Formats: sequence, C-alpha cells, structure tokens
Amino acid sequence: MNIEQTITQQIQNNPVIVYMKGTPDFPQCGFSSRVVSVLESYGVPFAHINILENPEIRSTLPKMMNWPTFPQVYVNGELVGGCDIICDLHESGELTALFADIAKP
Repeated sequence: MNIEQTITQQIQNNPVIVYMKGTPDFPQCGFSSRVVSVLESYGVPFAHINILENPEIRSTLPKMMNWPTFPQVYVNGELVGGCDIICDLHESGELTALFADIAKP
C-alpha cells in the first residue's frame, strides 16, 4: 500500500481524525493544542496521526488535499480545516451539528 492509500484509508476508517504535531496528550504546537482542546470539549472520540513521527504523511497530505498547514481535521471522510476554521466553527456553534452523528463513548 502506498502512502496515498494509507492516508485515504486512515481518513475513511475514522469518523474524526486529526493530523497534528504531537499527540493529544502532548501537542507539539499551539495550533494542535487548540484543536485538541476544542475536540475534547465535545466528547467525540478522534484518531490522531503525529506528523512529526510520520514525515512521509507530513509531506504527502498537504499535496493530496491541497491544504498546506497542520493540524488538519477530517470528519466523516471530509476535510473540515485547520485550527482557525475549527475554532471559528466552535465559536459559531456549527461543530455541534457536524459532530451530531458521531458516536460518543
């Protein structure tokens, strides 16, 4: 399986996935930390990929999705955006609808 197939599979197999610097427990940049904080406030489970440990994903994903920065948040197989968009959607209340059909633990 090539890296594009791996990324596609990750996005398709996880209702919510974040490509970020670091991990949810130890984010390695402020933007990743803010996204994790927002997602955790909704109580939705999310997968994460630490791009610092995956240089091939780090270099390939921006080209695949035409989105140059990290973190990148995908919900139900679709790119939602990065930190600014996630924070804007949170502040406007739109994330509630986006996460409505995501099973909570």
